[in-house]
Amino acid sequence: MMGFGKWYFGWNIVAAATIITLLTVGMRMGMGPFVLPIMEDLNFDRTELSTMIAVGMIVYGMGMPLAGYLVERYSTNFVLRLGILIVTVSCIWTVLATHPFNFFMAFGVFLSLGLAFTSPVALTPVIAKWFTRQRGRALFYLSTGSMAGIAIMTPVLTMVINRFGWQATILLFAVAFLVIIIPMTIFIVRDEAPKNTDELEVPEPNSASQRKPVIRLTWKEAMSTSPFWLITFGLFACGFSMNLLGTHGVPMLQDHGFDAMTASFAIGLIGLVAIPSTLVLGTLSDKMPRKYLLALIYLVRGMGLIALVMVASLWQLYVVVIVAGFVWAGSIALSSAMLSDVYGLKLVGLLYGWAYFGHQVGAMFSSWLGAGGMISSERISFRLRLLA
Repeated sequence: MMGFGKWYFGWNIVAAATIITLLTVGMRMGMGPFVLPIMEDLNFDRTELSTMIAVGMIVYGMGMPLAGYLVERYSTNFVLRLGILIVTVSCIWTVLATHPFNFFMAFGVFLSLGLAFTSPVALTPVIAKWFTRQRGRALFYLSTGSMAGIAIMTPVLTMVINRFGWQATILLFAVAFLVIIIPMTIFIVRDEAPKNTDELEVPEPNSASQRKPVIRLTWKEAMSTSPFWLITFGLFACGFSMNLLGTHGVPMLQDHGFDAMTASFAIGLIGLVAIPSTLVLGTLSDKMPRKYLLALIYLVRGMGLIALVMVASLWQLYVVVIVAGFVWAGSIALSSAMLSDVYGLKLVGLLYGWAYFGHQVGAMFSSWLGAGGMISSERISFRLRLLA
């Protein structure tokens, strides 16, 4: 029942969760190709549509603690199916909407809420249940879905929009969501994990993932402890830096004298390098104390951002982005693994939802800062923002 031969069924769940994450994060972070077609078709100005998308980011972040609570209260499959229903209805509503308020509710609010219910926050608890010795590696593999979603979905959405239009693209996304994820919730994703996961997994003794949770608290008590807030503040910094670099990295590099194509390729290379790096970081996370690995990742990432501000030649640029890409995907996976280690499997969904909300707050704050809310748009401002 748990596998075929030596194959552990938990890896099927990881593969399914990674595909779901690819679709969810790819759509949530791939709104760019929709902007101009929607503006032209519905006569929205850029400020109106940007505001709708920004509110969508807020709803996406706020929906994650709710998703975590519902996973704890009911099950992962319940939350996934609810998310699929909301996404499907909101996609149809988006296509039919003509009034700005209706479009805002469909595209900005309900689509974002549905995507939050199918996000990594809803999938992390079930993976944590199925893995003990290799929990870090499994959660790192889940994070590849986010990186792949950003790298794959944006060009795919652009191609489909150019061929069929933005409305057909949204409907096709809803169909793909139904056809791909519903069978996964029926045949693959299982909330009840075997009790002897250590024996069913490939034996791989280590010091990082065999520890039992050391804190037994309610979720309210857990949210008042220092480990939770340290992890949350770390994710805030993660969201701030990732979104700031994604939004303003290219113009900053152009200020350094690089052409637009080189700058775009360099920023994209960070995400590409992050995908295979999860294989290495995932293995390390199960072999050494996770808090030290997380601290090292934040240190290297911070040094990489500082170095990116100072690059002056092409070889320096590629060295910096490769090093930065190697640690780009590590913080989120390690944070979720540490929450399950410290507070136990029962609370990981809800606590991770709130911690990831901190990530989204950082991303929103960097968008405001990057737009000039606090700093002017002169060349030095790009450097100051990235150094921040």
